[in-house]
Amino acid sequence: MTATRPRPYPEEVDLPFNGTAIQGLFQPGTPDGDDPAVAGYWLLLRGDALLVSHADGAPALPQGHLPAAVPLCEPAFRIGTWQGKPLRVGRVQADAPLPEPWTALPVHFREERLDDRLLTLAGMARQILHWKRRSAQCPACSTPLERIARSWGMRCAACQDEFYPAIHPAVIVLVRRGEEFLLARNAQWPAGQYALIAGYLEFGESLEDCVRREVKEETGLTVRNVQYVCSQSWPFPSQIMVGFTAEYAGGELVVDTSELEDARWFRAEAIPPVLSPRRSISRYIIDTFALGKA
Repeated sequence: MTATRPRPYPEEVDLPFNGTAIQGLFQPGTPDGDDPAVAGYWLLLRGDALLVSHADGAPALPQGHLPAAVPLCEPAFRIGTWQGKPLRVGRVQADAPLPEPWTALPVHFREERLDDRLLTLAGMARQILHWKRRSAQCPACSTPLERIARSWGMRCAACQDEFYPAIHPAVIVLVRRGEEFLLARNAQWPAGQYALIAGYLEFGESLEDCVRREVKEETGLTVRNVQYVCSQSWPFPSQIMVGFTAEYAGGELVVDTSELEDARWFRAEAIPPVLSPRRSISRYIIDTFALGKA
């Protein structure tokens, strides 16, 4: 008999930056066979902001042919289709003026003017442009790389090594001790904000190993019963956050001040003044497994 995971662990979670947010609207593709004469949608970044049009009120992707007054850093390229039309991604010069009714909105969880679909598309643009910028030359011999047709891979013409987009895994975990849960604070976050313990995977680790190590290093605590919850694409610039819960196993709370400003135990009736942004995996896990809101 196959064991099943007890509730409330979800089978599937829909979060911004994940493909489910744009399912049915976006059809992924590659730059192959693009016809520039066919008008479509524009997924354009200026710095860390997405360019949107307010022609019909709510922010939307610009569509049609690109205005000549919008200077691109390099030619835009097709990444698939959006609502059946070509979707092209590019980066606009940082000081470029924008035509009416365009504006630039920060690609951030707290930017409420961007709905989940636009936020997800903007995150994907960040990842693709980051990969394109980082894959110009072979890391082994410095020869310019050439794109492998019908994929996002790159091949070195000299040594024939092939390279594909690198997505860097990180873990994030809610540690529980009875009715208490552990939250931490980074000095660079907004005043009063606390979130979950998180960190990058290291050589030779499983995701569960990484959870145990990060908690131990940053707080001095040991944990057990590490349970997977869900994951979220994290395009800052190219990670995936893998979420867990764990139970306190032992140790005294000792904060590693080289990593954190503070860490402490909280209860549902006495939470920090500011929690993680509502559309982040951190907030989803806190709401679901600490505050019982989902």
